[in-house]
Amino acid sequence: MKSKNINQLVVAGVLCGIGIVVPMLMPKIVIGPMSFTLASHVAIFMAMFISPKLAAAVCLGTTLGFFMTTPVIIALRAASHIVFAVLGALLIKKMPEIIEKPLAGTMFNGGMALVHAAAEVAVVSPFFLAGSIFKPEQLADGYVMSVLVLVGVGTFLHSLIDYTISIMLWKPVWAALPSLAELRE
Repeated sequence: MKSKNINQLVVAGVLCGIGIVVPMLMPKIVIGPMSFTLASHVAIFMAMFISPKLAAAVCLGTTLGFFMTTPVIIALRAASHIVFAVLGALLIKKMPEIIEKPLAGTMFNGGMALVHAAAEVAVVSPFFLAGSIFKPEQLADGYVMSVLVLVGVGTFLHSLIDYTISIMLWKPVWAALPSLAELRE
């Protein structure tokens, strides 16, 4: 049991490192109040594929990195990832085949993207409604455009893309490292 915990800690550390480095290296798309970084959720999805505990640890670790390097609203959006990551990991724990079958995986991806988007909208909404952090022109665009469309729909699409990248990476990693199966809870 002690060895399993140490291995989980090592994998969590590696995934946290990847989750912090990826936003520094990957291309970004900035639209109004939103910034989308390709593959920025891959480490979280990889942890989610392994276990709820690993998903939570990687979310907390990457959030700490964001709190040290980005504005508070972005760090809080990162903190909201714990909602979809732990929920997704719990579903995978209960039904591991959900990420193996194309139709089930697609439905799972859409569901997690919806939860992901809703959590980020919930984090950003109070800032918008208080008029803080947003620029006057973003406030003038209104709540629907600035929060629901850019944050909600943007996060939904971003999550779909990052999950797809993650699952494409996960399958060969899982096959190459059968010891990851031992880390599942």
